[in-house]
Amino acid sequence: MAKLLNDRDLEFQLYEVLDTESLLQRPRYAEHDRAIFDATLNTARDIAAEYFAPHNQKGDANEPTFDGEKVTLIPETQPAWNAFAEAGFLASHHDFDDGGSQLPEVVLRASMAYFNAANVSSTAYSFLTIGAANLLKSFGSDELKGKYLPSMLDGRYSGTMALTEPGQGSALGDLRTMAKPADDGSYRLFGNKMYISGGDHELTDNIVHMVLARIEGAPAGVRGISLFLVPKFHVNDDGTRGDRNDVALAGLLHKMGYRNTTSTVLNFGEKDGAVGYLVGEPHKGLGYMFQMMNEARIGVGLGAAAMGYQSYLEALDYARDRPQGRLPGNKNPDAPQVKIVEHADVRRMLMMQKAYAEGSLALCLYASTLVEDAHTAKDESERKAAAELLDLITPMVKTWPSKYGVIASDLGIQVLGGAGYTREYPLEQLYRDNRLNPIHEGTEGIQGIDLLGRKLGPKGGDGYAEFQRRIQATLDEAANLDTCGPLASQLTQALDTLKSVTSDLQKQLAADPDHGLSNATMYLDMFGKVLVGWIWLKQAMAAEKALAAGASGSEEQFYQGKVHAARYFMNWELAPLDGYARLLANGNRDNLDMQNDWF
Repeated sequence: MAKLLNDRDLEFQLYEVLDTESLLQRPRYAEHDRAIFDATLNTARDIAAEYFAPHNQKGDANEPTFDGEKVTLIPETQPAWNAFAEAGFLASHHDFDDGGSQLPEVVLRASMAYFNAANVSSTAYSFLTIGAANLLKSFGSDELKGKYLPSMLDGRYSGTMALTEPGQGSALGDLRTMAKPADDGSYRLFGNKMYISGGDHELTDNIVHMVLARIEGAPAGVRGISLFLVPKFHVNDDGTRGDRNDVALAGLLHKMGYRNTTSTVLNFGEKDGAVGYLVGEPHKGLGYMFQMMNEARIGVGLGAAAMGYQSYLEALDYARDRPQGRLPGNKNPDAPQVKIVEHADVRRMLMMQKAYAEGSLALCLYASTLVEDAHTAKDESERKAAAELLDLITPMVKTWPSKYGVIASDLGIQVLGGAGYTREYPLEQLYRDNRLNPIHEGTEGIQGIDLLGRKLGPKGGDGYAEFQRRIQATLDEAANLDTCGPLASQLTQALDTLKSVTSDLQKQLAADPDHGLSNATMYLDMFGKVLVGWIWLKQAMAAEKALAAGASGSEEQFYQGKVHAARYFMNWELAPLDGYARLLANGNRDNLDMQNDWF
């Protein structure tokens, strides 16, 4: 197996592009230093390599089973969960007073990248628990937090999010799970949920389900949705585990990837009703759940980036080792074969992988810094600006790595040729695992409508203005640089195109929402490419600075690779945008006007 990630690239992203060390100036991190950040990352890499990576293929080949009473996972999953929890990663970003390590969000997410690269299926249990715990901490009552949060942070309990229902996918306003008030202030839930990742297993003493349901008599649509904490087992007043709650596993679903993560159908209230506890206020549950959904969207993007990165490293190792053929200009059949990395078309595929994988990882880490700034920046205006920009770009942070990470995995198979689709190499599993991510936590279509219809709308928003302000500041800085100046000019043209198309689509949206949103997915892809182009320009600027300072040897090669990948991105990934722009600006109706009977 190739190394999980490029450690040098992660260091570059954190300290040369994002300046993570500057967080040490904030009061919350006054007791930390860079050595603590690095030690955290090293611990994550070591645990991922020792406890997660070795059973990745075994978990894929041996799916969880359900005998009617309990779920069985391969045995290696339990020590992996234990190692993750015992190292403190479930609580690492929480305050010291809550048992956490008070680490920055970006350090946690960089650590999670190692686990995702090693074994995304086993990592999913902790990923979901971190999100559910964050949701409980933000909106739960003191009583609920006191009863459940400590056990979620130390690994005794795990967590899930239960949204989707049979027959109702992303249309959450139509969900039917019902909650009836009980005399003791709790509720009894009746309904069904499906595609619930981690919905049942034996890794932990309890599972805390965060469930969306409608209180009896609530308004129709999204305004009538509430959020409930529903434990698998009741918890006694002394903290011990009680009887089984009325939450039943109806069955396991069988997926093409992520196979060691249970995907479940859960029945709530087959008997007297599943006991649930209202989180926050009635009818505001969807707004609360958006915190976990948006966090999960960034996490899905990060997982896709990590698997795309792993695919790239596997292909690169193979290409550097595999001899085959000779360069077209060499007509001597007795000449030694060259390694396939010497062939231009293989380099093309590797360059695409590099651009997609490293660009995706950098994008997700940048989004994590916005999460951090929204909470700990020095003043309210900075916090507000970070939150608004994060809200705007979250659809791209989820979808761009999910789309192009899968392409990176696909290209990895192509680089290996016939070996790529055999199970003797990890590429075919990486592709299958990664292919779930364009669907996880909202499809491209959903994210496109969210971006254009809600985040921008007919008039735009503060997040869009902040995006333009920040990217323009980067372009102004890069304009005076020898290497990055031409790259900035190319990105400026793409940004101008995006602005013009955005204005045209906003007018279409105001006149006819159905028409305006009919090409939202293509607009999402265009916006994503400009966003990632910005991320690549920032990387190239940091690399140019290091080269000007005299980087040599392997360091020079590393930085030259960054500059060249940025140049590739501007030349090849931004070039097609003009064609898309014309179709979008002209209000192309091909998608909207196609009739059902014509298919």
